[in-house]
Amino acid sequence: MTMYTMRRYGVPLPVAVTSTFMSFVATVLFFAIAGPLAVVFGAGRSLGQRGNVLGLSLFDLFLGSLSIIAGIGLLMAVVLLFPRFVRDLIHRAAEWIGHRSQRFAARLTKLQTGIDQAHESVVAFKSLRGLLALFWATVLSGPSHANKLLAGYVALRALGIHTNFVDILLVQTLVMFLLYFAPTPGASGVGEVLSAAVMSSYVPRELTPIYILVWRLTLSYFTLAFGFLVFSSWVRQGLKGVEDPALVEPAG
Repeated sequence: MTMYTMRRYGVPLPVAVTSTFMSFVATVLFFAIAGPLAVVFGAGRSLGQRGNVLGLSLFDLFLGSLSIIAGIGLLMAVVLLFPRFVRDLIHRAAEWIGHRSQRFAARLTKLQTGIDQAHESVVAFKSLRGLLALFWATVLSGPSHANKLLAGYVALRALGIHTNFVDILLVQTLVMFLLYFAPTPGASGVGEVLSAAVMSSYVPRELTPIYILVWRLTLSYFTLAFGFLVFSSWVRQGLKGVEDPALVEPAG
């Protein structure tokens, strides 16, 4: 949706793809830095006594998710440090497919141009200004994910369940990372099952439905409701501008 919106406002698709990719890079960097730091300072040790998923504790699962994050981070580092190599590799792959598909070959030139544009956008992040932008994007990933990371603790407190704040924060980090790969829109269905399974060590079975409801409200529905109010106000202002062009501020 981000790429579609930028495309509608005139941003070339390769640039939009790179921008979205760098946003994901910042998110992965945030988790890759914050997670190990929390473990180094001793957070989450009590998780080793909770959970039993195929013989693994919650702490084992958290460490496993960090390993996956580290692997993805290494792949992204290759893209950022060796953009020309990645560009040439994609070019070769596109040419190989083009030789075997006439339909694809007809679009090959346009695709190669898009690959070059994406390469130029990635190279721009290797500058001081680009690295600074990536740094601030990584820092801002913390507050931007606050509602997701705190949703579990808020839901527990709403049910009157008191537990260690940092432990729940780490568990929610595991849940949020796994939800990135959920195949359903907004991780619907998958998120509820995953959260119920992971939090079963803290939430009694009879309270699981209400926990999931409060968790999903904090995670998504409150945000959607607020976004709807903001978006609808924009729409109303736009409609007023159409009805009365004098209300529209001149561009520039």
